[in-house]
Amino acid sequence: MSLGAMAASAEELSEADVKRLALEAILENPEIVMQAVEILRQRDQQAKAEAVKTVLEQQRDLLERDPNAPVIGNPDGDVTVVEFFDYNCPYCKRAAPVIHGAIEQDPDLRVVYREWPILGEDSVFAARAALAARKQGKYEEFHWALMDLKGRANEASVMRVARELGMDEAQLRADMQAPEVETHIQISMSLAEQLGFSGTPSFVIGDALAPGLIPEDELKRLIGVAREAK
Repeated sequence: MSLGAMAASAEELSEADVKRLALEAILENPEIVMQAVEILRQRDQQAKAEAVKTVLEQQRDLLERDPNAPVIGNPDGDVTVVEFFDYNCPYCKRAAPVIHGAIEQDPDLRVVYREWPILGEDSVFAARAALAARKQGKYEEFHWALMDLKGRANEASVMRVARELGMDEAQLRADMQAPEVETHIQISMSLAEQLGFSGTPSFVIGDALAPGLIPEDELKRLIGVAREAK
């Protein structure tokens, strides 16, 4: 049959014919369905990876060097861990000692905290209070105290912690309304969305994203990979 005849024949196929032939092909070779699914999955993963790579390239300075983001550890460290967290997230509380231990064991590690209060108004209050604590030089103490807090972080418990740390409660409440506090939270929301994070804790370590609770050995591995890439 000539090419022209084949083309004409193909054009004569109805939509029903095409569907029937496709179904027959699938029934004869069912593995092609899984192959197609795998191809689509790989394409989706590749697209997401490229999108994340672009975000990291464009937002690296904001992620790691935002002057409005608290830094714990060595401010001049060679590797930066960025953590998005919520004080009422139980997994963040479980991650806290892992991060604390990494800071103590690695003198060249710097940790940037992105307050990302996504678990209700209590979390927003806690995040605002923690960010406001910077004005009294108490952010790090306040952060660890809130992470150690038993029960929910809310207005009553957050202010109790502030008093226990000897903070000026009236000043803290006033500083919670500062524009830089709102700016920090809004930037956290924006960055988390761009990176595709859906919950806390979530980490950025070098070029790697690590959503969810991160085990100590995995944290060390990712820090090592980021350090080798320098």
